[in-house]
Formats: sequence, structure tokens, C-alpha cells
Amino acid sequence: MIILTKAIKEKLIANHKHHKEYWNDEHPKYKEFKAVLKLFNPTGIGTWYLSELDPETNIAFGLCCLHEEELGYVSLDELLGFKGQLGLGIERDRYFKPKTLEECKQKEKLTPMTEEEEYRNAGITKEEINKNK
Repeated sequence: MIILTKAIKEKLIANHKHHKEYWNDEHPKYKEFKAVLKLFNPTGIGTWYLSELDPETNIAFGLCCLHEEELGYVSLDELLGFKGQLGLGIERDRYFKPKTLEECKQKEKLTPMTEEEEYRNAGITKEEINKNK
């Protein structure tokens, strides 16, 4: 699968150029662009919603969701060179529709596990813990 289609790459670069052209310390004119690309690790943790790409450095900007959600920069070269379990690399969500980064963040919000879920994931019961006290 092609990770970065021509259309997606052109939109990411256009967003970066617009941001670079209109942002400066004296007259900040920030515009938040929608994420146009969603990448994910098919065998583990990691989802990236990207809205901009610097074509000179191949550094993208967006929402990076690993252990927590964070806006920041990520190297596409590094992401695309990653090989996870079973030798699988980062993949593109082909069905992703552009969303604001805030919408993406809300979608990724992790809800804390309940006490019951924690015990179940550990393979023990609450009764076993209480019995050993």
C-alpha cells in the first residue's frame, strides 16, 4: 500500500507552506489545519494524525498518540522505516476522512480501565487478592 499518495502529500505540504508564510512572532496568524493523514502501527501502540509536512526535512506536524495524545513533530522517514512485530511497518488508514486535530484527540481519548478490567487483564480475581492479604 502507498503510505503517502501524491494528493495527500501535496495537501500536507500546502498546509505547511501556508503556516510558514503566515506565522511569525510579530504578526501570528495561526490557522489550524485538519489532519489529512492517519497512520497507525498495526501490531501495537501508535497512531499519528498529520496535518502538515515540511518537504525539505520530511518532518510532519500533527497529533501523535502513543501513551498519551500530544501535538508535535515527527519524522516521516523514521515512521516509515519502523518495523514492528512480524516485520510489519506503519500503515495508512485508507478510510480516514479529514478531521480537526481536536476531533482526532477526542476519538483517541483513552478511558481508564475499571478495577474489574484490570483484574481480568492480569488473569486474577479480586477475591484472590483479598484472600492473600
